[in-house]
Formats: sequence, C-alpha cells, structure tokens
Amino acid sequence: MSNFHIPEEFYYTKDHEWAQVDENVVTVGITEYAQDAMGEVVYVDLPEEGHKVTQGETFGAIESVKTASDLYAPVSGTVIEVNAALNENPGLLNDDPMNEGWLLRIEMDSEKELANLMRAPEYKKLIK
Repeated sequence: MSNFHIPEEFYYTKDHEWAQVDENVVTVGITEYAQDAMGEVVYVDLPEEGHKVTQGETFGAIESVKTASDLYAPVSGTVIEVNAALNENPGLLNDDPMNEGWLLRIEMDSEKELANLMRAPEYKKLIK
C-alpha cells in the first residue's frame, strides 16, 4: 500500500469521500486512495449551487479512463459552492484530490450527522 495522505482533522466515508468541517460548512472531495484506484479522471458531474443533498445519497459522479463512480454526500444540507475549476480540468482530482481538487461545499443541516462518518484511524483501517 502506498502512503496516502489522510489528514487527521478530516472526516471520511466508506465510499472514499473526505469532509473538512469549518463551523457549519463542509468541504467535500475524494481521497487519494479513491483517485489512485480510479486512474485518470476525465469528467466530473456535480450539482448546482442551491441543490439539496442528503447524507449517504448520491450527488454526482466521476468518470475516469477505467470506471465511473457515484459520489455520496457525507452530510445533508445545501450546496453553497462548486469547484468550477474541475469543469475545465478534471485532472485536478488526480493531481491534488485533497486540496485543489475539492468537489463542493455544503452548508450542513445538522452537526449530529458527523457522528456517522469515520475519522482518520478508522479510514486507514478500511483501506489497508
């Protein structure tokens, strides 16, 4: 296993999304593990700002040269920002999935839902 960057302060889903929480705003992306498994990303389908998402339900998809994968919302809430750079350059997900390659920001409905997500130690066990 290569050494994937798994920030301790992030939350993670079993579907390999990460969630960075800043008060009630959650930035969402895919983990290095996910992008490594997918290979070269060629297209990202994301919702528009104002779209409501529900924890555990799909909000979009990523297509790579190998596969297509659904994206699942780590929390419920309203999409307040979408990373428009990915429309022009979906490869950002390969280059920098944990920073520049973020997908969207959600204004979360309830912090209680964070309890349903994994922390870094659990996620590391999942991808071993």
